[in-house]
Amino acid sequence: QVQLVESGGGLVQAGGSLRLSCAASGRTFSTYAMGWFRQAPGKEREFVAAISRGGTGTDYADSVKGRFIISRDNAKNTVYLQMSSLKPEDTAVYYCAARSALLQPASQATSYDYWGQGTQVTVSS
Repeated sequence: QVQLVESGGGLVQAGGSLRLSCAASGRTFSTYAMGWFRQAPGKEREFVAAISRGGTGTDYADSVKGRFIISRDNAKNTVYLQMSSLKPEDTAVYYCAARSALLQPASQATSYDYWGQGTQVTVSS
């Protein structure tokens, strides 16, 4: 079992940057592909970014390409989401998730086995 704890959220002005972190418990972190999702009030949870077990493969939602970067440090059991050029529409609760079934689509929330509690990101205009 994996426990995930996000941190790094907060209030930032449009155009600013934030880095989210997601710390995982357990010794099997490197066996999980990881993803970030977000959910704005009144909207469904949506895919943001995903990264492979070794960190060499990444995928992004079109809405964040060129602005967000996902990375991971398996020695620290941590996955990151560097967010730049933030927009008010990026405001949401951001969740990290762990996926063991690697053949399942990385962009689908149902592919993930474990979820963190979320961290709020608010971008003011």
